[in-house]
Amino acid sequence: MLFLSTYINKIDVKGRVSVPSSFRSLLTQHEFSGVIAYQSIGNQCIEGCSYDRITHLSSSIDNLDPYSDEHDAFATIILGGSAKLPFDSEGRVILPESLINFARLEDKACFVGKGQTFEIWQPEQFKAHYEKSKTIAEEKRLLLRLTKKDNSGI
Repeated sequence: MLFLSTYINKIDVKGRVSVPSSFRSLLTQHEFSGVIAYQSIGNQCIEGCSYDRITHLSSSIDNLDPYSDEHDAFATIILGGSAKLPFDSEGRVILPESLINFARLEDKACFVGKGQTFEIWQPEQFKAHYEKSKTIAEEKRLLLRLTKKDNSGI
């Protein structure tokens, strides 16, 4: 499963936003048909993923010392801050007010595919983040190496 591309969708006054159809098709193949959403740790945006992915993250957190500060921090921020957002009949989810406020969303949401997860940004903030990321990628492009996955040569 890979979330790819960037989309901008409108948010209505009730906080409903249509999840891009290519994202929805990936999110309806699992135990829970909807989005798991939580505050990003590294950016001022919302992170979204499938139920399977949050289960995997939970297992990773459980591998930490259960009494460590790190375990408590990740469990609190990621698991405690997660919201299960089911799809309505039109493929929309209702974003909780706390997540809307955190990401500074207003009338539009920018969905950004990031492989196993995706992010939801305020569009102008994403533009700035994109430009910063582009500069870093250009400077560090030699660090990215493709590895052989199988005999196809890809």
